[in-house]
Amino acid sequence: MSTRTRIAAATFVAAAGASVVVAAPAQAAPDTACMRAGIATLKAVGLHSAVAKDGITVGTAVSVGVTARNGLPEGFTLDTVIPYSTLLADHRAGDSSAFVYPWCG
Repeated sequence: MSTRTRIAAATFVAAAGASVVVAAPAQAAPDTACMRAGIATLKAVGLHSAVAKDGITVGTAVSVGVTARNGLPEGFTLDTVIPYSTLLADHRAGDSSAFVYPWCG
């Protein structure tokens, strides 16, 4: 591919990417304050290291005040383990989260 062809292709890709960014609908910002509060809560109750490594059961989450937003998701029991990455993502989901966290305003 010639230099001229590479420049033209790069220009096209950049222009196409810019149009996608402009056309994308606005998304709500993730609730990172809630996520940080959740991490602080896990640290305060001495669970952060264990949860980061092995996840947390729904029962343990309930024991520190978490409640299911609309009842437990289908297939979940108190023994269901929620991976740390999923737990953090749920905290960032704001009003769309599966659970309600008392430390999040």
